[in-house]
Parts: sequence; structure tokens; C-alpha cells
Amino acid sequence: MRQIEALVIGAGPAGLAAADVLSGAGHPVVICDRMPSPARKFLMAGKSGLNLTWDGTVENHVAASGEALRPMLEAFGAEDVVRWAEGLGQPMFTGSTGRVFPVAMKASPLLRAWLARLEARGVTLERRWRWTGFEGAASVFETPGGAVQVEAKVTVLAMGGASWARLGSDGAWAQALRNVAPFQPANMGFRVDWSPHMARVFGQPVKGVAWRAEDQVSRGEVIVSKTGLEGGGIYALSRALRDGAALHVDLKPDWPEGEVARRLVRRGKETWSAVLRKGLRLDPVKAALMREFGGPPEGWSAALVKDLPVRLAGPAPLDEAISVAGGLRFEVLDDRLMLTARPGVFCAGEMLDWEAPTGGYLLTGCLATGRWAGTGAAEWLKARSGTS
Repeated sequence: MRQIEALVIGAGPAGLAAADVLSGAGHPVVICDRMPSPARKFLMAGKSGLNLTWDGTVENHVAASGEALRPMLEAFGAEDVVRWAEGLGQPMFTGSTGRVFPVAMKASPLLRAWLARLEARGVTLERRWRWTGFEGAASVFETPGGAVQVEAKVTVLAMGGASWARLGSDGAWAQALRNVAPFQPANMGFRVDWSPHMARVFGQPVKGVAWRAEDQVSRGEVIVSKTGLEGGGIYALSRALRDGAALHVDLKPDWPEGEVARRLVRRGKETWSAVLRKGLRLDPVKAALMREFGGPPEGWSAALVKDLPVRLAGPAPLDEAISVAGGLRFEVLDDRLMLTARPGVFCAGEMLDWEAPTGGYLLTGCLATGRWAGTGAAEWLKARSGTS
């Protein structure tokens, strides 16, 4: 039996944030992670530009992430995220859409600086340690050297959700805990049963359109993939679409319907392809969508161009989702994110039952809950140390 002071299980953003707080308060910390290297999902998120947070108010973040995260986001919001990253030597900038990125754009420089700070404080990282549950007061791990039990004065669980299992988050921990809401994909693409003619536009982006699900509208870019639609424009609507809302797209959002009607006219021997290209100025991928979902050209109308129904065949699988809905229910946690049934055990990150869109909300929420749980754990240790 190995006995330690502070144990953090999971080396993603939430777990590292908890370790940052605990080690900053002077506590020796051991981090255990099932993967051979830390924060793999974080690094993957940074491959296309690390969107660390969003330059909005706390209310914006609460509206996106859920009321349950309000105290955490009030304690560590977007401005705090920027100051924290800059404190690690990573200058930040805000893009035209309000998304906030490191100037380096990648996640790796930030992660290296973060790990270096933790190492300098004496934090230990145990790799390839898979948590399998509790045995009495101890956490049990499968390790390359066999089963190991660790008993800690405080523990922070930050093992992620159930998406991108190859990067470390497979949700297996749910079998060892109670009151876990079923996992559902979030921030994911959607399957489409394409007609053969769509093959020529696979991999191409759809830009300059407006996607709609009920009363939600997204102007983000979407990629036409071999299996369906994916990208920020569709992720922003994924919760509504997953729950049954229909998807529509306005192919000419900046044109009034009257202008579309004036240009949607076939003259002489002009082909419908020419009408889409010359009259409506639709690029090949938008024209392909019109042919795919618009029915016979004789039935095309300005109203259809402005509100084209898109037939979806369901969400992409959970393991292809950026994040998840579901997880450990807040009702089993106290206001410091401690399990009421296991005093001294705190929880953070995507393990919790919340759902945030991309655009910086997700990472901000993970950092905020990780720091909140780490602070709670530090307070727990202090209260039991006999110090004032």
C-alpha cells in the first residue's frame, strides 16, 4: 500500500489544473494517468489552433456550459484563463469571432511550460496507470508492474468523459462510481447518406452559409466528409440536432429572398448547373448540396434556397465526438465538487454531467472545475492539519 498526501487521477487539463493548485499550496502531488504521455486530447485540440477560451462575460460562459458551473466560472473565467496562460510564458490574442488563442496557436508550448512548473514543484507523474476503482480508502490501479493500491489524504478524479478513447478518455471509470448520467456524444458531426454525385466534393468546406436547428443559427464552417457533415458550424448545433431538431441551411444568407428569386431563373438552353453557378453564384459544394437536398430542379424556389432541409442519418459515434454529455451527476457532489459518499474525493472536468460547446467554453470549463476541485482539496487538507 502506497500512502501519499494528494492524488490526482487524470493528466488532462482538469487534472493538471487541480495539481497546479494543490502543488502551489505546497502539497506533494502524485498524478496518475492511463496513457504513456499526458494531455493527449488537449494536444489534439491544439492541432488546428488551440482555442483556449472565449472573450465573453461569465454569463456567456454559464449560458453555454450550464448553471452548475457558475461558481467555478466566476472564480476562474476567461480573463483568468488568459492571465494563467500568459503567466506560463504564452502570449494570447483574441480573434475576430471572440475566440482566444495563444500566439503560438499550438497546445504543445503551453503544455510543456505547465508540466515544467509542476515538475519544479515536485509533482510526480505516473504513466500507464489505469484506475479501476476503490478498495476501502485506497485507489486501485493496473500498472505495467502489476496492481498497485494508493491511499491518499485527498484525491481528485479527472478522468475525462467517453470520447476519443484512443487519446485516453474511454469512460470506463463510470463502472466504478454511482449516479452517472448516460454518456451521449456532444460537439460532434452527423452522418448523411450521400448520393454518389457528392463524392466529388468530399473534404471540401461549406462557407458563407447559415445553418439552423430550431431557433439556433450558426454561420460556422462545415466540412462535407465521406460519412456526413462535421466542423464548428455543425458542432454549435449538435445538442439540438442530437435531441431531434431538424437541420436547415440558408445557402445565400446575405441575399434577401427577392434577390434569390430574381436570379433563380433558367433562360433559354441554360442548364440548372449554370443557374446555380452564374445566377446564384454558388460554389461547387453549395451547388452539390442544392442538388442533393432540393429535389428536382423544376421545384426549386427562392424559399428552398433560403431554407434547404438537410437529411441527417444520426450523430457520429460517441468515440468520434469532441466531448460528451452525461457523466457524474452534480447531486452526488457538495459545493466544492467533493463526493458526499466519499469525503476527501473531489471530481472535475468532463467526468461531470455538463455539456459545453466548442469555441473555448469546453477548455475553460475543464480548467475552472479542475482548479475548483483542487482548491477544495487543499482546503480539506488544511482543515485536517490542525493549522489555522
